[in-house]
This record gives sequence, C-alpha cells and structure tokens, in this order.
Amino acid sequence: MRVLVDTNIVLDFLLQREPFFQEAEQLFQEIDSGRVVGYVTATTLTDIFYISRRHTRSVSLARQAVSETMTAMVICPVNRAVLESAFRSGLVDFEDAVQIACAVIQGLDGILTRDTQGFLNSPVPVLSIHELLQRSRAQDR
Repeated sequence: MRVLVDTNIVLDFLLQREPFFQEAEQLFQEIDSGRVVGYVTATTLTDIFYISRRHTRSVSLARQAVSETMTAMVICPVNRAVLESAFRSGLVDFEDAVQIACAVIQGLDGILTRDTQGFLNSPVPVLSIHELLQRSRAQDR
C-alpha cells in the first residue's frame, strides 16, 4: 500500500512523542519491511527540520531527522500544480490541502493522519495508523 504520511506522524516517530510513538514506530517497521511505501510532501521536510530543531535545540539533530525521513520515505514534489490544486480546494488548512493534492497527483492509496477533521473532504481515503496496520496484516494472511 502506498500512503502519504501526515507530518505529525513522522514527528511522532522522530521525536518519540508520547502517547503516539509506539504506533508510529509500528508504521515505520511496516515501511522498513516494504509492506507499506510511505510518502511525504517536500514541504514536510522543512516542517520536520524547524520543529525538530526547536524541540531538540540542535541543528545537527534536526538535520538527522530530515535525513532519516528522506531515507525512509518517497518525497512528493510540491510544485505549482500541487499548490494551485490545494488553493482551489478551499480547505481552511492549507497544509492539509497541499498534502491531499500531493496524494491525489501521486495516485496514492491513502493518507495516514491523526487529524481526520482536516481531511474530511479528501478524495483519497484517510486512515489511522491502526487501520493501516490492520489492512497490512490482513494482506499477509
């Protein structure tokens, strides 16, 4: 399954944020195994750097967080077509709109998020990590 992973889930894993870390870790195990292909938007990387640096007070650790993300994930480009699609969507949360537009343009199977409210009108199915793990395990049977 090919899914766009919301920025907060990546940060939950990288920064070991509780109570979300364990589920995020399970997701990254699925990605490492190849059963799930994780995607993030290019703009997610700048958010990861900024938030990681602020959280850890370390440029080196922030760079490491970005590097780990680039190694584990496929990066969706954020170009004019993506931004125009997001803008036209009329969603209040522009970051979520950009992520939805990337998922649509990449033809992804789903969007993983804890914030289902921001993705209510998504034409791409919105899943929790728990739902994705259930689907992945069902396919293994």
